[in-house]
Amino acid sequence: MMKTKVTKLLEGIQRRGDLAVRSAIRRFDGVDLKPTEWRVSLVRAGAALKNLSVERRRTLEECAARVRSFHRAERRHSPGSWRERIGGTTVGQEVRAVESVGAYVPGGRFAYPSTVLMTCIPARVAGVRRVVVCTPPQHLTDEVLAAAALAEVDELYQIGGVAAVGAMAYGTKTVRPVDLIVGPGGAWVTEAKRQVFGAVGIDMLAGPSEIVILADRSVPTDWVAADLMAQAEHDPLARATLISTDGRVLSSVRRAVDPSARRQCRFLKARNWAEAVTQANALAPEHLALAVAHPGTFVPLLRNAGAIFVGGTSPVAAGDYWAGPSHVLPTARSARFSSGLSVQTFYKRTSVMEIPRSAMIHASPVITQFAQAEGLHRHAASARLRGKQ
Repeated sequence: MMKTKVTKLLEGIQRRGDLAVRSAIRRFDGVDLKPTEWRVSLVRAGAALKNLSVERRRTLEECAARVRSFHRAERRHSPGSWRERIGGTTVGQEVRAVESVGAYVPGGRFAYPSTVLMTCIPARVAGVRRVVVCTPPQHLTDEVLAAAALAEVDELYQIGGVAAVGAMAYGTKTVRPVDLIVGPGGAWVTEAKRQVFGAVGIDMLAGPSEIVILADRSVPTDWVAADLMAQAEHDPLARATLISTDGRVLSSVRRAVDPSARRQCRFLKARNWAEAVTQANALAPEHLALAVAHPGTFVPLLRNAGAIFVGGTSPVAAGDYWAGPSHVLPTARSARFSSGLSVQTFYKRTSVMEIPRSAMIHASPVITQFAQAEGLHRHAASARLRGKQ
């Protein structure tokens, strides 16, 4: 049912552009905004930053600085464009940032200025020329506006949900399309991203938030319980799992978890730590916390996780706001094959080949035979022409 409704909304945006977007804003966000009202002035964003209390402004500025510093370090360690001579031929890659990115900043139960920082700053560091943010109008808070100013976005629109994804993917008279859409969202946004993929790139299909904690008696019970409850706070569908080899740890943490969050938690007993690591790798969680005495010994064994939090003093909340890496991470076991949002998300690689005549004389018979084996005779002819001595 939801899938069909998303399809109809996206088809409407493709056909009717601004009219369909305005209708969706009115229907889902409860406000009737004219297209001229969608785009929010960056002057307003700058003013919001200046008008924040000193404490809140310093908080946003410190977190933004740490996110920027981490991703600048990531960029320094990222492979760039390269060339190499192989068998008389020059081959290589050009690594370039995508031209334009649309960051979806969800609303739902909360406003998320942190997501503005965690999506737009890595894009800027990567060298993206045009960074666009869409967020529901009711969640365009002063903090979201201030975060947009700190992240140096180019365009900010108060458009939410499927309408935002469709407008950024297909473009309308008011919203120019982008090349890549990033950022989390609810089930409708995720389905919309799934459906627009191909017309535009996407970062991932993010589901409900999740955490797996490996814990022993070395970390206070209330710390572990607090981390489970913090994850459950995100969304009623969020899931939190505690794995331990110690039954007393499991029972004491269960008792410490508020009953309102307990139904979102699982408590798994492992026979030994090797089994616990196997269970964690199989779950491939978004967040993996090591609340154990010697966490460093576990890190090399943990192959599947969006982010690893090493030691009891490293809560996921620090990664959500302050530590530096983007908090947009793979969920639903997709950490088995994908990574969190980073500078790498915004790069595309173009292969480059420069083949001199001498190399083609050698390669022509090989290419010709291969092409003929596949029945592509014009490919063979193209190679033979270059290979004539």
